[in-house]
Amino acid sequence: MNIIAIDIGNTNIHLGLFLDGEETSIEPVPGDNKSQLAEVLERLWEQIPVLESSKEQKRDGVIVLCSVKPKWAQTIRELCAEKFSEKVLVIGDDIPLPMPALVDEPLKIGTDRIVEAFAAYSVVEGAVVVADFGTALTIDLVDANGAFQGGVICPGFAIEARSLKDGTAQLPEVTVTRPTTPYGKNTNDAINCGLYYATIGTLEEVIRRYAESIGMWPQTILTGAAAATIKEDCPFIDNYVPNLAVKGIVLTYKKYIEDKSRN
Repeated sequence: MNIIAIDIGNTNIHLGLFLDGEETSIEPVPGDNKSQLAEVLERLWEQIPVLESSKEQKRDGVIVLCSVKPKWAQTIRELCAEKFSEKVLVIGDDIPLPMPALVDEPLKIGTDRIVEAFAAYSVVEGAVVVADFGTALTIDLVDANGAFQGGVICPGFAIEARSLKDGTAQLPEVTVTRPTTPYGKNTNDAINCGLYYATIGTLEEVIRRYAESIGMWPQTILTGAAAATIKEDCPFIDNYVPNLAVKGIVLTYKKYIEDKSRN
């Protein structure tokens, strides 16, 4: 099974190539850089083998995406149709959600959150929390039966830092890093400490409340670009898995194919 799995976020697009089901590469591309996106897509598509029986040199692979940004999803559809004559399969439209979502409107909560939750549950096979540190911070709960229960959405580091700058007269915008001390000796470090430790506190408090609601402490997985910054100071976290959404897209497609073969 050869797949290009594409996770479209609010800021970046991650493209993963999986050949015979094995991860070959995962690359981030700024979502507003169409030329770079086209270059990466072409390079990945050319690595997928051609079907031996195809006179048209059709490649033996599929392109599957999940998206929180419809405009960028449409750009990828158009690029794939133009360059490869290939239809893109979209999770939530062409491919059903891989797990029950016990929320008000499952298709409006972000399919990236669902595929991440599915990937985590597929490994843990029990109650699990997925915290994704991207443009926004999402903290989602899957119960012991494999149902997506819902979650919380908070601003990510960059949004928090920008809001302090925009909402005050003199505070600067900082890039959040792991502090060397728990307090700042200057304004920049004070903001950095505040945003950093407030996020850790939010994460631990939300997980604790989830644990109280289900009667057990769930395993917890961090993912997302900013998670690497914070993971060392989160002893209550079990694992850090970069690009969990891309892996979840592949697992979702595999489940879709398996379900179709049984029907």
